Amino acid sequence: MFLHFGKIALDEAEKSGASYADIRISEIFNENLTVKNGQPEAVILSKTKGFGVRVLVDGAWGFAGSVDINKEETIKTVEKAVSIAKASALLKKKEAVLVHEKARKDKYVTSLKKDPSKIPLEEKLDVLIQAGRTLKEQSPLIKASYANYRGFRENKIFMSSEGAEISQQITWCGGGLSAIAVKDGEMQARSYPSPFRGDFATSGYEFFESLALVNHAKDIAQELLKLFDAEKCPSGEMDVILYGDQLALQIHESCGHPTELDRALGAEADYAGTSFLTPEKLGKFRYGSEKVNIVADATVSRGLGTFGYDDEGTQAKKVYLIKEGIFAGYQSSRETAAELNLKESSGGMRADSPLALPIIRMTNINLLPGDWKAEEIVEDTNDGILITTNRSWSIDDRRINFQFGTEIGWRIKNGSKENIIKNPTYMGVTPQFWGSCDAVSKDNWKMWGTPNCGKGMPGQTMYVGHGCGTARFRKVRVGLIK
Repeated sequence: MFLHFGKIALDEAEKSGASYADIRISEIFNENLTVKNGQPEAVILSKTKGFGVRVLVDGAWGFAGSVDINKEETIKTVEKAVSIAKASALLKKKEAVLVHEKARKDKYVTSLKKDPSKIPLEEKLDVLIQAGRTLKEQSPLIKASYANYRGFRENKIFMSSEGAEISQQITWCGGGLSAIAVKDGEMQARSYPSPFRGDFATSGYEFFESLALVNHAKDIAQELLKLFDAEKCPSGEMDVILYGDQLALQIHESCGHPTELDRALGAEADYAGTSFLTPEKLGKFRYGSEKVNIVADATVSRGLGTFGYDDEGTQAKKVYLIKEGIFAGYQSSRETAAELNLKESSGGMRADSPLALPIIRMTNINLLPGDWKAEEIVEDTNDGILITTNRSWSIDDRRINFQFGTEIGWRIKNGSKENIIKNPTYMGVTPQFWGSCDAVSKDNWKMWGTPNCGKGMPGQTMYVGHGCGTARFRKVRVGLIK
């Protein structure tokens, strides 16, 4: 049935003078569960359904969407998109041009073993209640515990005037734990397996089960309570080792966002700034050390940014952004790729709903494995801090200067992981920081997923992934600024 409405939209766009048109028709199902102190706090089940139409008329874009999927509304929506494009054409500074993309007819479905939508709500809540209660009951100092689950599914059809006809079903889920404790006016927090409500993956319910929230609740509580008696973060310059979830956020903020080509071209400045990686640096600029290899890869298994095709029909692919420390590529769209005379789009155009215009978004931005074992990096470090689990961060609008604060760290002396450090902080300048990277692990590499990356005006929230292990950075500023 939806294919029928797609054909109506494309035919109407052609009749109205569009040189190009595409339509996305989708249904999105979201399940958000939150348990606070062992008691259900929120059970939110939502559904979004609708379609969005893009057209190119007189070299300018028009976009419109609707939640009513019927013939009359489809025609009205196309007319609106065409009207917007014609108005935009009156003020355009240049013609919108698209790089070639083969028009495919295909289907893509997320690989999974257990369909999250078929797992009873009571079973999911029972896991969260047990985990939350176990966490809260470890000490009266723990004032609040949270356990979270989120499941997501999107059924989507993409059709274009070039002949593309693609259907996709994207499924992901995950969750996590967090707790807050207070002692003598001091507050500390711990999260598992990562902050921002946990870890997520394009997978079935088996991924949520693998997190084993109940089994980890006691350990998280014990670490949380130890923070009150832990050493304060030292101040000065020393080696920093970033583990997993914190390294993933570092990649996200200082590598993912600045390599978005719309930012580099100034089109994203209104929401969250531009980028220091301007086009003349492509292929020349030293971004990091030779140990740093970063890719945008929408094909990797379980990545939260994994799919078959983006929202303008570009097939998922792996693209180098940083290769042996050199800035090698952008995350792009068909239009921005054409603007820089690139051969193809990176396949990163996505929208968070059928009513939203697709924009360049991260897929899975991964730091490729190095040749170290994580344990060897610690053993090779004489004076440093192992840091994990983000608590706060700040980065400027061009993604150069940053500061991160985390929940916990461990002092490393003479190759030994010693005392716990509370409230670790570190700061740096992006190319200098990545230039100081001299060790990247291979044995504990995994995908981390975050569903709350914000971008665009009006704002859109997208789900993205980051693959990494552990990495060391030499002579980093930590603690208080002196």
